[in-house]
Amino acid sequence: MGFDADVFAITSLSLQVSLIATAISLILGLPFGTWLALGNFRGRSFLLSVVNTGMALPPVVVGLVVAMTLWRSGPLGDLRLIYTPWAIVIAQTVISAPVVMGLTAAALEALDPRLKQQLLGLGASRLQMIWHLWREARLPLLAALMAGFGSVISEVGASMMVGGNIKGQTRVLTTAIVLETSKGEFERALALSALLLVITYLINLALTWIQQKGAKR
Repeated sequence: MGFDADVFAITSLSLQVSLIATAISLILGLPFGTWLALGNFRGRSFLLSVVNTGMALPPVVVGLVVAMTLWRSGPLGDLRLIYTPWAIVIAQTVISAPVVMGLTAAALEALDPRLKQQLLGLGASRLQMIWHLWREARLPLLAALMAGFGSVISEVGASMMVGGNIKGQTRVLTTAIVLETSKGEFERALALSALLLVITYLINLALTWIQQKGAKR
């Protein structure tokens, strides 16, 4: 399989939607997970259980719910996002955000509970305290980022359902692999699979290098 324009477009779109979904998940998941970890309020255990359940959501279920929401007769049908890259981003964010939230909460809860009181006792504001806690838990937080990215770059069910696997518009590496396999083009499917693995490995290698570099400080 040559690295033609079609493969380049599929690869580029895969990276775009997965990186955007991961970034949105981080923006949503980091503060929400921090709030769950540090908060002391009624319903906290229930919310944590919901987030932990969300970490195991089947992608096809997410795809079905998002597709029904974005469908023409759905509540967000007027936005006409179904079968667009943004529909895939939404579905992948729903999959990834609970992973980031749950692992963020777990990382901060694992810290020494006295650290929070020490920081506040030294005169740190609440935002400064949270920033120092993030720095202290930076290694597991990077692991949360890697897990969030891994949950979406390899996802296929939701992307197929909300994106439609349209050539040149919503076809990503995972849905292209499924298509080539269904056509009996196993050599091309294997080549696309290898490309997906290499991309995933390189991104996680970079994040692991950052993580290990931080561990030596």
